[in-house]
Amino acid sequence: MIHEVIVTTVSEAGEIHIAPMGIRQRDELVVISPFRPSTTLENITQSRCAAVNFTDDVRVFAGCLTGRRNWQTFASERIAAPRLAECLAHREVELVDIEESELRPSLLCRVVHDETHRPFQGFNRAQAAVLELAVLVSRLDRLPFQKVVEEMAYLLAAVEKTAGAREQEAWGWLMERITAHQARLEQAP
Repeated sequence: MIHEVIVTTVSEAGEIHIAPMGIRQRDELVVISPFRPSTTLENITQSRCAAVNFTDDVRVFAGCLTGRRNWQTFASERIAAPRLAECLAHREVELVDIEESELRPSLLCRVVHDETHRPFQGFNRAQAAVLELAVLVSRLDRLPFQKVVEEMAYLLAAVEKTAGAREQEAWGWLMERITAHQARLEQAP
């Protein structure tokens, strides 16, 4: 099973990086598998740690994919990488092993601290739709554009019926990115 989370890392220069990521659990280990090249991959292999943030604010996912990465962070308890300030829960992890791959290495991480900040109230359909659109946006250069358009049309119904202000804002950011991508495709020779 893949869980959609926000991974926060820090570079050797102290720059915080916030990225949406699908993670897996393997026994007691958290598996983070970023595509190459990746700032997340570089930061974790250098610092050997990351914070895995669980949030229901889909704006963070959409924002990271559309250049809006200025989300407030707090210092973590046991690692150098910070955590999101507004997360429901977070896990602090340390890198213990790497399963190499040319495309997508698996970073095997041990949980060193796990903390819940407030209860999860459940997702509404618009939140799930925004997450699905965010995944499509993260793969705009890998997917046929028609597939993105078809999926987007299906997801729009959930947003129109159930979105609150946060989901509408996140959807709008993603749509801006898709519109810009479409314009580039139309201008290409």
